[in-house]
Amino acid sequence: MLLALLQTMRPQQWTKNAVIFAALVFDNQLFQLTPFLHTLAGFGLMCLLSSTVYVINDLADIEKDRQHPKKRLRPLPSGRLPKSVAVIAALVLLAVALPLSFLLDWRFGVIGVIYLIKDLAYSFRLKNVVLIDVMLLAAGFLLRVGAGVTLITVERFSPWLYICMGLLALFMGFGKRRAEYLLMQGAAGESRKVLQEYSLPFLDELINLVSTATIVAYSLYTFSAPNLPANHAMMLTIPFVMYAIFRYLYLIHIKGEGGAPDELVLTDRPLQVTFAMWGLAAIAILYLGRA
Repeated sequence: MLLALLQTMRPQQWTKNAVIFAALVFDNQLFQLTPFLHTLAGFGLMCLLSSTVYVINDLADIEKDRQHPKKRLRPLPSGRLPKSVAVIAALVLLAVALPLSFLLDWRFGVIGVIYLIKDLAYSFRLKNVVLIDVMLLAAGFLLRVGAGVTLITVERFSPWLYICMGLLALFMGFGKRRAEYLLMQGAAGESRKVLQEYSLPFLDELINLVSTATIVAYSLYTFSAPNLPANHAMMLTIPFVMYAIFRYLYLIHIKGEGGAPDELVLTDRPLQVTFAMWGLAAIAILYLGRA
């Protein structure tokens, strides 16, 4: 039962919370102990908050998930985790994570409350509203970035990163809807009602639009943000971003893998290598470029 509860908390999804480190990294404070520990604590609390949401979401969708070819295998819809245990776990997680969030920083706690309200509204109502459903998913990433900003004394963090993160989150969100649409085929509405409002050409057009905007926004960030090295060396990281997006489009259109971007990152080695190289290059430019 404990293993089933852990699976419902979705620890594999905690990687999304890593964006809370964006402010720390891009404000050149990664190697300062106190800001790093504050951000690390915030990461842990955000994982607990997001797990609370996952448990509540699975409780709300238990009947619909039983109609889904993959989600029906989850602990709650499959019966491996009793509903009563899931309810108690959600309450305990909330009782632990929320007070500690305010104790860490009151602004972080406020963002945590907004994050919970947003996801509860999504789980019980707004996930059935076309386009708004994906925009709310993207808002979750922006809130994570904002949460990271509250935990340090920001000096050089560029607002451009909010734009880049928002567009990238939209890209992942529409990619996720595309994967769900293909998986369900003609029975899309049985598992997720909002899929009836989407079509494959519409989703592909949205993905193309957002992917283009992401590349443009990130390119503008690399040479116009005031916190970057004056030699514009950050522009050297643009090819990594372009390749990652092109690789994802290749996987879904040529290889037919149809996975959401956040899922493919965990399984596709070229994407993993690309993100690792981008991270190393960005850190080297940000920290050694000022030396």
